[in-house]
Amino acid sequence: METKIEKITDITQDADKIQTAAEIIRAGGLVAFPTETVYGLGADALNAKASEKIYAAKGRPSDNPLIVHIAKFEDMAKIAKKLPPQAKLLNDAFWPGPLTMIVEKNDKVPYETTGGMDTVAIRMPNHPVALALIRESTGFIAAPSANTSGRPSPTLADHVAEDLDGKIPMILDGGPVGIGIESTIVDLTEDVPMILRPGYITPEMLSEVIGEVKMDPGIIASDSTKKPKAPGMKYKHYAPKADLVLVDGEEAKVIEKINTLTAEAVTKGKKVGIISTDETFSAYKEGHVISIGARSNEDVIAQHLYKILREFDDMDVDLIYSESFATPRIGQAIMNRLLKAAGHQVISV
Repeated sequence: METKIEKITDITQDADKIQTAAEIIRAGGLVAFPTETVYGLGADALNAKASEKIYAAKGRPSDNPLIVHIAKFEDMAKIAKKLPPQAKLLNDAFWPGPLTMIVEKNDKVPYETTGGMDTVAIRMPNHPVALALIRESTGFIAAPSANTSGRPSPTLADHVAEDLDGKIPMILDGGPVGIGIESTIVDLTEDVPMILRPGYITPEMLSEVIGEVKMDPGIIASDSTKKPKAPGMKYKHYAPKADLVLVDGEEAKVIEKINTLTAEAVTKGKKVGIISTDETFSAYKEGHVISIGARSNEDVIAQHLYKILREFDDMDVDLIYSESFATPRIGQAIMNRLLKAAGHQVISV
């Protein structure tokens, strides 16, 4: 299969390209497209066979649910058994935007889309290309990240092509994404709404709108027999090819430990990558050092995370050591992604 990459610079001028992509979706095919978080791999969410194609193209476990993307709030009621009152409040506050809500599904949504669950994850992306594609196609696009399952999520169309070239018919190239990490997921089927995946929309922001929210007490282990309610809960995600280890603690001790570990690995002939910040970049003596940005700018750290992991893949490093990023606002979301990418390998100093 030839994968066509179409650059979208203006949704009006490039309406024909979006229309072609919509025709592919309506015919049961797959199209990768940009959102404000990461690039998504889209198919008709109400077509069971189309959803199955997503799992096949990504190599994704079939019990890992997909998020259904919509372009207007009224469409949420068309695929939900019932809408809890919090849904409208969250829509008014955060949609379109990087928030996914989980509600009970109705019979219109096939189990192939929800990973066998009786719930469905829904969001309205804040990106003109994504919204135009949703409107022009079926109104309901199932779309996980447009990467090979388990790899770092794509923040550029080139990342999508690295993983899926020859596996899907079209990629809509809308340039680099804005946020760089996936949406916050909140489960509204619980008595108290529960955050299943942290993201740009923080617990504090949610509680200001709907009152009490709680965090999922832990990530489902890889050997769990329970079905995950949300994407990314059960499986190792976002992982580079090299072994990634986080080093956590006081800055000076973290630098010292990473320098020691790197020196040991280099003497054994290992190629080492280091994820630093602007503030610590010059403190590392050996290895391939890449700054993720300044600690004072959380948004830049989030934007650069997956791109850096892919850069280390291109360098064919054997090991990656990373500082931890417990930043005040979205540090929890950034660390959630890093911990999953590292398989929870953390050295505390």
